[in-house]
Amino acid sequence: MLLAAAAIIIGFIVLIWSADLFVAGAAAIARNLGLSPIVIGLTIVSLGTSAPEVLVSLTASLAGSGELAIGNAIGSNIANVALVLGITLLVAPLMVHEGCMTKEIPVLLLATFGVGLLILDLELSAVDGWLMLGVMVLLIVQLVRTQVQDPEVSAEAREENLPRLTPLRSWLYFLLGLLLLVASSRLLVWGAATTALELGVPELIIGLTIVAIGTSLPELAATAASALRGHTEIALGNIIGSNLFNLLAVMAIPGTIATQQLAPEVLSRDYLIMTALTVFLAVAIFASCKRGKSTPGHAYLGRMLGALLVSAYGLYYYLLQATL
Repeated sequence: MLLAAAAIIIGFIVLIWSADLFVAGAAAIARNLGLSPIVIGLTIVSLGTSAPEVLVSLTASLAGSGELAIGNAIGSNIANVALVLGITLLVAPLMVHEGCMTKEIPVLLLATFGVGLLILDLELSAVDGWLMLGVMVLLIVQLVRTQVQDPEVSAEAREENLPRLTPLRSWLYFLLGLLLLVASSRLLVWGAATTALELGVPELIIGLTIVAIGTSLPELAATAASALRGHTEIALGNIIGSNLFNLLAVMAIPGTIATQQLAPEVLSRDYLIMTALTVFLAVAIFASCKRGKSTPGHAYLGRMLGALLVSAYGLYYYLLQATL
């Protein structure tokens, strides 16, 4: 117990420091390559911060704990929208370019509904898994291609106050920050999961809560650091990209290794809540574009939305505890 507590404390301290390093490197890469920050957020930042989910999913699947891996993917998406974005908005409200969000949010909604249809039979097969992986590659390529060719997004990128670092230093910051993010999150997950297992908490619940929150900590650290630095496109792009990656890659991994039978509550409770939160976020973004508080062509995501999202996550936790 003492060792687990020490791991949580050390991991948390390293996580905070490495997040700032990681985001500074990513933002500098965007400037040096002449790319929109949201492209960086959707690709290297989201894939990098999803590394813990991939490691947990692959390790759990090979160990025959596919239920934990699937619970981790769904739980991480719930945590990303409700907890990560909620806390980020409470710390620093975001002003997001409308042209970006009218492309990425519909893609996330489409992926959410599509994967839901695949698991309606409460089974995740190898065909399902490989189909999800293939779609993920196509979606990321198309999103990046669209963003690079969009003149409005390119103009927005030039207006952002991105850090000026040499190419070598920007990549060193990014890679060192990423390695420390993954290592510190693993410390936190190990400490929390060890404690939960000793208390007899079910495997699915561990995946949906403790492991999901632990593996979402890089997203929380990177997103909050991006928002505080004013890189709003990286912040929201990271959440959208991470959720896409969790749905179409992390969740697909168990199916590619062995056919997974899903518990009924995974679909009727957890996936349904994840879908509802994603739809709510989409509605909030598009409604924000119509309100007077938003500047033309932008969506304002404020602290009220952040409070609602964090409250929703608290209610979800309560629901999980009630089902134990």
